[in-house]
Amino acid sequence: MGAAYFYHLTESPLDVTLPMLLGKAQQVGWRVVVRGRNEGMIDWLDQLLWLGAEDGFLPHGKQGTGFDAEQPILLTTLGDIPNGASCIMSVGGAEVSSDEITNSDRVCILFDGNDPDAVQHARGQWKAITGAGCAAQYWAQDMGSWVKKAESNPD
Repeated sequence: MGAAYFYHLTESPLDVTLPMLLGKAQQVGWRVVVRGRNEGMIDWLDQLLWLGAEDGFLPHGKQGTGFDAEQPILLTTLGDIPNGASCIMSVGGAEVSSDEITNSDRVCILFDGNDPDAVQHARGQWKAITGAGCAAQYWAQDMGSWVKKAESNPD
């Protein structure tokens, strides 16, 4: 059974945090789906990952552009997982289901801590996910380090 990890982005923005998390997922051998809410965000993420992170290039592709099943990191707005990913990363408020959490190794929900609407949406996701009996952790930055601030485990 997987767990949802909420990342409250206040000190490091999405364009820094997402590549870091994707690199860690690659290190443990996970395939990843990065799910956004709109094509504009997916296009922006595609450009970000093509330019490369500080730690190096992150191989990826956008869903529907061919070879979806082979992509180690698949960028999408859709709810399916054609690359067999064991890790889902939700950005921009994209939804994840309790079934996806249960059937994944990890679900990461990244949200902008400087956007009150994003924070409110993440709170709603936390309530829905923990209410469905899924394990969840809430992480926030404290002077540059990620610190676990809350945890909910199913009974």
